[in-house]
Amino acid sequence: MKMRVVQVAEKNGPLHLAERDMPEPGPGEVRVKIEACGICHSDSLTVEGIFPNSVYPRVPGHEIAGRIDAVGDGVQGWTVGKRVGVGWFGGACYRCEPCRRGHMIDCRNLRIPGISYDGGYAEALVCPADALAAIPDDLDAAEAAPLLCAGITTFNALRHSGALPGDLVAILGVGGLGHLGIQFAAKMGFRTVAVGRGGDKQELALKLGAAHYIDSGAEDPAAALQALGGAQTILATVPSGKAVSPLIGGLGVRGKLVIVGVSPEPIETPSFTMVGQSASIVGHAAGTSIESEDTLRFSAMSGVRPMIETAPLEQAPAAYAKMMRGDARFRMVLTMGGS
Repeated sequence: MKMRVVQVAEKNGPLHLAERDMPEPGPGEVRVKIEACGICHSDSLTVEGIFPNSVYPRVPGHEIAGRIDAVGDGVQGWTVGKRVGVGWFGGACYRCEPCRRGHMIDCRNLRIPGISYDGGYAEALVCPADALAAIPDDLDAAEAAPLLCAGITTFNALRHSGALPGDLVAILGVGGLGHLGIQFAAKMGFRTVAVGRGGDKQELALKLGAAHYIDSGAEDPAAALQALGGAQTILATVPSGKAVSPLIGGLGVRGKLVIVGVSPEPIETPSFTMVGQSASIVGHAAGTSIESEDTLRFSAMSGVRPMIETAPLEQAPAAYAKMMRGDARFRMVLTMGGS
């Protein structure tokens, strides 16, 4: 049996449609018939060969939604026909120190779909059973797919930030991550502030659930946050150190800046700002498969949904290019006809 995939044959090579043999699951693995796969900026790690020891050809994609259609030996609790998703967490070693301490998302040998093994730009994939998250029946596959990366990243960071319902929480960015962060923050009961550059984002931010909007291009965002009482949490979703640094002064006492948008640029702040407020800056990784399941369940229950544009699998190169240009609004999702 054959299947279609969109793969990259070499570092910095073009994405192209190819045909492969249908893979068979080994012990502890399942095969997922893919219905939808989100396109994430992190897919560029595969296309550009940024991860060391990248192996080619490789099929990118780690926002995968579909159904199990084959189960390998030794798999328990997962059956053919079950709706499942696979996100950034694609399996752990359970041997390294972080795993032994229960921090599997920090596994030193973390397996990532589309990087460690072939991912979701395909009609099927084989993955470890421990990478699976159950998808609620009332979530469409195309909507569920981005929640397995952009969704869990913002949901998990917010729920572990230490903020409590009623606290002031600011979301920096109204984009692929930020538009979900705003929804999650509002649904969690936080007094939600969206921070963006330009007044054109205000209407959408308020529609998504923000109680306030701060245009960082028109006013000092730190002063604006302090005027609201100071933020208990600032969730930084933009990949820009220069955009993040001016907000740190907006943290309240014992406030926390949580970084989920990855950038090579340094984040700068005077030390007295941090010491005087007993504030902190932390990074937050996505989460494990059970935390993906939590994200999907909360989204289904609360009505949080990604804003998506869909494209068929064969248009993956154009859809990826659109995402990389920043023209997507806000998540591109490939569909394989089964959603």
